[in-house]
Amino acid sequence: MTPVHLAAADLGALLQLLPVQRAGIALLLAAIGLPVIGVVIVGLDIMPVRFAMMHVALLGIAVGLLTGLDPMLCALVACALAGAGVAPLARTPDGLSGAMGLLMSLAIAAALLLLAVSGVNASGAFALLWGSILSVGTSDLIVLGVLAAVVPGLFWWRRRDVGLLLYDRELAQCSGVPVRALTAALLVLVAIAVAGAIKLTGALLVDALTLLPALAARRLGSSLKSITLWAVGIGVAVNTTGFLLALWLDWPPGPVLVLTAGAVVLAVHFTPERRISSWRAPASTSLPSSH
Repeated sequence: MTPVHLAAADLGALLQLLPVQRAGIALLLAAIGLPVIGVVIVGLDIMPVRFAMMHVALLGIAVGLLTGLDPMLCALVACALAGAGVAPLARTPDGLSGAMGLLMSLAIAAALLLLAVSGVNASGAFALLWGSILSVGTSDLIVLGVLAAVVPGLFWWRRRDVGLLLYDRELAQCSGVPVRALTAALLVLVAIAVAGAIKLTGALLVDALTLLPALAARRLGSSLKSITLWAVGIGVAVNTTGFLLALWLDWPPGPVLVLTAGAVVLAVHFTPERRISSWRAPASTSLPSSH
């Protein structure tokens, strides 16, 4: 057999393993919900939220290790509470950025202090920095499955309100959109999604599942609906290709996923732009349809 045939046979054997199958299912579920979260992050211009929630997740995991509870469950709860807590400060992107900076500093300080004074082995907490995709369990699949259903479902159910909010906050408020409640709901979803993605790629590489597909989709779509569909499609393609490539080459999946997503973003960036302006155009232009 040729080396290519041997590699294909090895890949087929790997795909028969239950941990590999769970990891593949997790990445497919993540590709449905998490790129939509990326659209929210880009639309609300809240890039610092990713870093803040990574630190909050570390604090949650430290609490879980100390109390004997499920560390990832504690991370999800901590991120959800943090997302809801900073929502009242999200009146402007600048206000939210400052709150996220404060939250990030306090969370990492509390996590380090908790690990230091409790005597808990910190290796389990800091493992989230690198991810462990082949250790995905049933509870992780449930979280990703719920996100895959809830996030697109919320977008479809409140697509007009979400479109107005991401386009212009003041215009949304004048149009009767419950801006505060919707912003709080989106921030909680963003926080939970970041925590849920950490197990797959690690905290340092979570952008591969959330932000990068959304960045590529923004150049290809001309409305919120098309951008969202592009983001999900790119997420599925990137996650599938990157995971199979990592298995084939016996490389760590996290970095391969990031490099694959980054290659797609660069390729899209250098293609001719298909649309005249962004859907988040200045308020003087007409509002594109979000349907």
